[in-house]
Amino acid sequence: MRLVGDIGGTNARFGLIDPATGALHDPQVLACAAFPDLAAAASHYLGQVGGPLVREAAMAVASPVLGDLVRFTNSPWVFSTEDTRVRLGLDRLAIVNDFTALALALPHLGPGETRQVGGGTPVPQAAIALIGAGTGLGVSGLLPGSAGWVPVTGEGGHTAFSPMGEREQSLLRHLSQRFDHVSTERLLQGAGIVLLHETVCALDGRMRRPLSQEDITREAIAGSDPTCVEVLDLFCGILGTASANLAVTLGARGGVYIGGGIVPSLGPAFDRSVFRARFEAKGRYRDYMAAIPTYVITAENPALRGVAHALDTPRAG
Repeated sequence: MRLVGDIGGTNARFGLIDPATGALHDPQVLACAAFPDLAAAASHYLGQVGGPLVREAAMAVASPVLGDLVRFTNSPWVFSTEDTRVRLGLDRLAIVNDFTALALALPHLGPGETRQVGGGTPVPQAAIALIGAGTGLGVSGLLPGSAGWVPVTGEGGHTAFSPMGEREQSLLRHLSQRFDHVSTERLLQGAGIVLLHETVCALDGRMRRPLSQEDITREAIAGSDPTCVEVLDLFCGILGTASANLAVTLGARGGVYIGGGIVPSLGPAFDRSVFRARFEAKGRYRDYMAAIPTYVITAENPALRGVAHALDTPRAG
């Protein structure tokens, strides 16, 4: 069995993969705050599932992977890959970006594990794009290669926010007084929904109610608060533009997949949102965009299934 993990800023998901069948066994979710580092959390998980003998492991992390030392973007965890391998008694430990791992899962998703939003038909063997909002904003993709799909590893969530229309221009002007760099991730994450709410209230000169991300999305979906409704519209529209920018950059005529924790939780409200209209709003490239399908990933633990392939798959940098 292979140990696999999907380590985010809040939760650490672990499981065991049978390399012969690819089946995922004994998935569990642990709170990162309960453990000092990755090795401690993984050791606890292995103890919980009976202490199986494991020689190989692959971990997806919500962080750039630039060398032996891994520092999380939205978590205090820092660990050495080699030290973690030794502490867990492994022969081999692969560490990849979490959205690289999720990208590796895309070709293996079955019927009922995605939901299409809007029209379009995938072109076989064309590039595939991946984007998703959660604790941060993850971006990746798959490129067709001679030996199969090759994942793209990058930090596209930190591209500059691209506003559309006067309201979003106002958002950017306001936020630029506070941040040196207004990244797309700054708005397209859980904390970004709260930031959008704060900024809209400030622009309109209204006192802000102290609402959490969950409060804002719940009231937006219910239609009970106009400001929350606007915030969710802004979030979905900004995500539509970011997804479209990624699609034209990669030439992702194989489709754009949306992961992360936020969008799947919105359910039909996302399907009815301005996301798809903004995705297609590319001027002379409108027809090109309209032909590209967009999918919400609804599968359980897809990154755990994908990260196992990191032990056998080449990377595209």
